[in-house]
Order: sequence, then structure tokens, then C-alpha cells
Amino acid sequence: MDADFSIELGRNDPMLDFPWSDVSGKFTYIDLKRRPDLMARVEEAEKFSELGKFLGALNTARSIVETAKCDVWATTELCAEEEIYGARHKFASYVDVVFRNIDARLSSLGLLPLRQSFPAHERFARKLVELLRRAPEIRSSAEVCVRRCFFEEDGSVQEGFYCTLYVHGYGNDEASARRGWGNGLKLMENAIAQLAAGGME
Repeated sequence: MDADFSIELGRNDPMLDFPWSDVSGKFTYIDLKRRPDLMARVEEAEKFSELGKFLGALNTARSIVETAKCDVWATTELCAEEEIYGARHKFASYVDVVFRNIDARLSSLGLLPLRQSFPAHERFARKLVELLRRAPEIRSSAEVCVRRCFFEEDGSVQEGFYCTLYVHGYGNDEASARRGWGNGLKLMENAIAQLAAGGME
């Protein structure tokens, strides 16, 4: 599977407030890690079952991450680098993830909380991409972006990091592009599970 990662910490790069909400209050963070029963409130997960399964897997107790935000879209606008797929359609998504909050245990060991550790995020992105590149060649691609996050907890804000997981599927029509996207999500899910099982070392 074609996969790559990037570090995006510039002033004009995307950033995340965690938890987040939009100005209108209509859209807001949904804590699927602790409240999986709220999945029905994630419109994209209800509309696209592949994404719902992916979010469910990333928010299990065994997972090393939890999800913060997501979106799904379909397009016929492909960039020059995507011509290798010989496709006319692209189905795509992003999911923002943060490391699950185990900071109390880390603090007792005198270690920097994972959410504030840039080396931990860079290692996660690099290892995830390494695993994805070992997967079979399919009409799908992935990108992992390390970005800046501001965590609000107990009235204070701590600066840290998060990862955006992009998965793209390609095809000659929207249905086949969606299949490629779904296969890519499954490969991403399996790779993250592998990291949780000890692949971060």
C-alpha cells in the first residue's frame, strides 16, 4: 500500500483543540472511547459503515489512540501524483487521533505524557507507515500527519500533538473507489492494532 507521513508544525498548518466544538455549537467532539453508544451521533459513521467500524476499532480499550474528528468525501479531482492508480474517482477520509490518556501512569514513572511527546508521535507515524507499506498493493493510499494539539483539562491547556490519518481509495467509478477506501481503512486499522500489540518498540 502506498503510504507516507509528514510533520506539520508550522504556524499556518492545521491545529486541533481537544475537546473541540465549532462556533455554532452544532458540531462538537464526541467521546467514543468512553461512550461508544454515541456512535449514532457521528453522521459520517452512520452514513458510511466502513468508517463506523474503523472508529469503533480505534476507540476500543485495547487501542493506543482515541478519535477526535473525522470527515468523508468523494471527488473526481485527482492530482498528478494520483495518476498512477489509473482512476477517475477518489473516495477519501481523514480521522484525527490522539494518544489515549494514560498520563497519570506515565507521570508516576517520571516520563513525559505521550500526548506531549513529539518523539512518540513521530515514531507512531513512522512505524504506522512502515507497516502499511508492507501491505499488498491495492488502489488505496494513506498519509499520516503529525500536527500540534492543545489539550484542555481541569481548566488548563497543555500543548501537545495529534495525528491526522488520511485514507484514499481509487476507482473507475464511485463504488469501486469506495471499495478501495474501505480496504485501505481496514489495513490502517490492522496496522494500528499491531502497534498496540507491541509494535511501537
